[in-house]
Amino acid sequence: MNDEILKNLIDVLHAAEEIQRFTHEMDFKAYKNSPVTQRAVERDFEIIGEALNRIRKIDAEFIERISEHYRIIGFKNILIHGYDIVDEMIVWKAVKNHLPILIKEVREIVNA
Repeated sequence: MNDEILKNLIDVLHAAEEIQRFTHEMDFKAYKNSPVTQRAVERDFEIIGEALNRIRKIDAEFIERISEHYRIIGFKNILIHGYDIVDEMIVWKAVKNHLPILIKEVREIVNA
């Protein structure tokens, strides 16, 4: 793995861990009632998606090691370009259901 891929993977990991810190001990109601947390989480998902997109451009074969990279990059595009149609429940489900998988995969790659 080259240094640029590693840098982007670390960016993914940092942003994902930050999302977990922001939402720790929150339920959906608390998340929905916290626009500051929503914006912070959305921004970190944008960082994650952009970092994965950069990895894809560097090495299309390597990015296949991230199981849902296409969905994550697409999610980033929705957050950026479809800001007015973002559904808080979809973001919340991504935090709770998909983010732990991404963190596990990225940690395994970085620590290999």
